Amino acid sequence: MSYRRDHRASRSALLDNFDSIEEGGLRASSSYSHGISDHDNEGAMGSLQDKVSFLKRLTGDIHEEVESHNRMLDRMGNEMDASRGIMSGTMDRFKMVFEKKSNRRTCKLAVYFVVAFFVLYYTFRVLLYFLYG
Repeated sequence: MSYRRDHRASRSALLDNFDSIEEGGLRASSSYSHGISDHDNEGAMGSLQDKVSFLKRLTGDIHEEVESHNRMLDRMGNEMDASRGIMSGTMDRFKMVFEKKSNRRTCKLAVYFVVAFFVLYYTFRVLLYFLYG
């Protein structure tokens, strides 16, 4: 019972100085006056209804945004799974190629030619730069 009283007291203390709640003329404090007219009450109810409908639309928009992000993340996850499958297949093919010595020698030869090509290319490029600079 004491907890409820403390909860109400702390809640009213939190809401005492909120000016945004007081737009409709309704004061959210523990010193609520019982002499509010029906017109003021209706105005406050209308204001609260507008705020509630705005919050409802806002939460709906947030929900739609979260759903679209979840769909996007699901698509991205599926694409990553597909690319992982492709990469594992490629790695299996490389393993099969490197299991035989003749295939290894062929790959090494191809790598040597590529490296030699780049070395010659940059060597000629440097020579041409210094000659015709």
